[in-house]
Amino acid sequence: IFEIDLTNAWFWVFLFFADDFTYYWHHRAGHEIRWFWASHSIHHSSEKYNLSTALRQTWTGNLGGGFLFWTWLLLLGYPPEAVFTMQQISLLYQFWIHTEAIDRFPRPIEWFFNTPSHHRVHHGSDFKYLDKNHGGTLIIWDRCFGTFQIEEEHPTYGLTTPINTYNPIRIAFFEWVQIVKDLRKPISWKARWMYLFAPPGWSHDGATQTLKQAKQQLKQ
Repeated sequence: IFEIDLTNAWFWVFLFFADDFTYYWHHRAGHEIRWFWASHSIHHSSEKYNLSTALRQTWTGNLGGGFLFWTWLLLLGYPPEAVFTMQQISLLYQFWIHTEAIDRFPRPIEWFFNTPSHHRVHHGSDFKYLDKNHGGTLIIWDRCFGTFQIEEEHPTYGLTTPINTYNPIRIAFFEWVQIVKDLRKPISWKARWMYLFAPPGWSHDGATQTLKQAKQQLKQ
């Protein structure tokens, strides 16, 4: 749509915020849509929280279409290499926040940036911490869209249902295997669609629940 001059510093400033905004929604989709969760769940499989946890990255994210979230920046006129560069800067930033060695920073930093404290919440499998703090470099998007949660009690790390294995192949494809098993059930095509794209935990017979369903039941 536009001819973007990358020698103009403001275009890089806009790209930084646009990439981080895009990452937020991509990351949030990775928790709220099972198709994307199948790729992202590997990152949450560790029951420890340290720098090695940051290296538990998806093997199937791009194959699952995760890159499509960033196509709007290409349509604007940003070259792919500029978008890719900003993605890598965000990824590098997120490496160091996977630690328990740092408590909290001064309040202005904690308000604006994603920090170890905020990201520990994100990796918590405790009910109150589920699907919170999806930010990449910044935490402002979570504050804007209602997914922010401050760290209170110490999080319990890992998946709500542990896989109980260190086998990287099993971890990388565990959720995909579960999806295939669900799709093979004698169910309607609508139910099959829901098993792919509804939130994790959805089931046609109520055997398992989504986070929203669990919260509604808790209120009753």
